[in-house]
Amino acid sequence: MDISVYRPGELSAADRAAWTSLQSKAHLQGSPELANPFLSPEFALAVGRCRRGVRIAVVREDGEPAAFFPFQRTATGVGRAVGLGVSDAQGLVHRPGFVWDARELLRACGLAVWEFDHLVEGQEPFAAGARAAFPSPVMDVDQGYDAYLRHLRSQAPKFTRTTLAKERKLGRDAGGVRYVHDERDPAVLRTLMGWKSAQYRRTGRSDRFAHEWISRLVQQLFHTRSEPFAGILSVLYADGRPVAAHFGLRTERILACWFPAYDPGYARYSPGLVLHLRMAEAAAADGIAYLDLGRGQKEYKDSLKTREITVSEGWVTRRHPVAIGHRARRAPVRALRNTVQSRPELFAPADRMLKKIGKVRSRNQ
Repeated sequence: MDISVYRPGELSAADRAAWTSLQSKAHLQGSPELANPFLSPEFALAVGRCRRGVRIAVVREDGEPAAFFPFQRTATGVGRAVGLGVSDAQGLVHRPGFVWDARELLRACGLAVWEFDHLVEGQEPFAAGARAAFPSPVMDVDQGYDAYLRHLRSQAPKFTRTTLAKERKLGRDAGGVRYVHDERDPAVLRTLMGWKSAQYRRTGRSDRFAHEWISRLVQQLFHTRSEPFAGILSVLYADGRPVAAHFGLRTERILACWFPAYDPGYARYSPGLVLHLRMAEAAAADGIAYLDLGRGQKEYKDSLKTREITVSEGWVTRRHPVAIGHRARRAPVRALRNTVQSRPELFAPADRMLKKIGKVRSRNQ
């Protein structure tokens, strides 16, 4: 393989265009998962402006780009997927029939190990290092919103009926409901981030927006517009004020759901669920094939989904002391977390404990 490694700012316009072209044709070539916006050049470049060590490997065949592999690396050769911890799709974007050797790729990138937690399907050379696989629910809207709603009514009739009724009640009580699919007011983005931070604290989770680089990344992506990538802020308004919002990323055919939140004062109306149905309707009208709800067990995802795709976590390694040490540190932590999350008898008490901690934390602030 002819492999060149670039810093984000060194990637040429021609290479970026080739990368985007591979993504735009992916669904026609049997690899729709490669069109995910988290695998786009725009996401990698945005992370590169917020984090050190971002690199992009370009693999060429006969002088033409055949694959793109974005990653982050440390000085000791520990590699991670770009945006690990906030990225919901990871892997190598490649043209049809491309075959690669994982260890050869790592060697060319100066990596002893490459860790991932949302490896997309069809990445066999990397998948050999997967330690666990997880469902990622999606909402298919390629046949139109009416077809999606019919599916939802047959799959979850009570959920659908109740959610639509709550939307009507919200409209009556608040004097009208308005939905904006692509809100450009940065003040509303700040409102969403504030809601989400409060939700993290309230439920005892780590506040992602307490990390300055994540806040910067989201704000950068909000202002990122190219063909066909965009950061999309979708907002549900009641009586002229935002009551639910979501920020995600889109490419030509996929809307990746990322940060949803709502005003707790309107919780009885389930504004987050109402928002997701409005998002599905607008996405279908915009030519989106599906909304990717992301890995994670949530009741609302089970109610909204039409099917599931699979993502994996693990690492690929070379024979190197750094790789051995990294696995020794990370493997027990991941194994414990996955065990708790996969077993209801462990997850339920752990979740209750986190919420109790969150209440104490909120009272003390």
